[in-house]
Amino acid sequence: MTGTIFLFLIIVIFMAGAVLWLIGERGVSVLPSTRKFIVEGGFKKLFDLNTLHGYIYMRWQKPYLSFFINQLSPNSTKAQGKWFANRYHSKVLTEEHARSIITIGQEIRQKDLEQIVPYPIARNIVLNAPPKITLYVCGCRHARKNPCQPTQVCMFIGEPFASFMLEHHPTESRAINQTEALELLRAEHERGHIHAAWFKNAMLDRMYVICNCCICCCGGIEAMMKYGTPMIASSGYVASVNEALCQACGTCVEKCPFDALSVDQIARVNWDKCMGCGVCIDQCPNDAISLLRDAQKGIPLDVKALQTETMV
Repeated sequence: MTGTIFLFLIIVIFMAGAVLWLIGERGVSVLPSTRKFIVEGGFKKLFDLNTLHGYIYMRWQKPYLSFFINQLSPNSTKAQGKWFANRYHSKVLTEEHARSIITIGQEIRQKDLEQIVPYPIARNIVLNAPPKITLYVCGCRHARKNPCQPTQVCMFIGEPFASFMLEHHPTESRAINQTEALELLRAEHERGHIHAAWFKNAMLDRMYVICNCCICCCGGIEAMMKYGTPMIASSGYVASVNEALCQACGTCVEKCPFDALSVDQIARVNWDKCMGCGVCIDQCPNDAISLLRDAQKGIPLDVKALQTETMV
């Protein structure tokens, strides 16, 4: 009797898995982008469940991020948060560097970017020129009751990620060209939102998306600012205030997503908090703020520099 029950449970689990797979693959045995994702991941990632993790993350990203924002992040210890951040993190991009990724002129294949993204896992870049770009709805914004608009602001960059989102989410994603991507970057920057390149170990250990993050909705920013999870790396720049131009209006304080600015006769920059996103520059009505390179903040994610390294 025990053996019969066990066999029945195995059959039920197998059938449930088959049904979920067909749902995930939208009624076919396997979509081309799924096959490519599995092949690129290789057997090692297939057996250590990283490929399955990546598949679930892309296929059901909205509930995945909702769980992270509403359950996992608020209830994690600092040690758990650090473990998670090592496997899932972002690099802040200036608008210039975000635009350069979109308009890349040649193939980029870089491994182990430890000086650019200071995390031990998931810090590679593999991009063709021009990169394929798929725009998808932001899972973080959809996890909020009153999300910032628009919600379709996440740019999946390169293969197999761009094709995966397009094939598996045909009603919530669309392919865009470089001009459309650049227009979106500019519009989001003007709204005071942050460009960030996200890396994840389950996403073939590399960069897969440029998110246009807002302080109101982004789970990564919230995890860092509210719960102390170090998920975000500085752009490599720091804000600098021109004292002669600053009128201490406080606009930069209101707009800074990292609470890095204060006003004391003039605007003051908290070096430790500043992530070099550049939001304050265009938000300042007096053009009193600029970004300066700071070696202590790390090396910028500059694909033009990476292209030069690739050619050497």
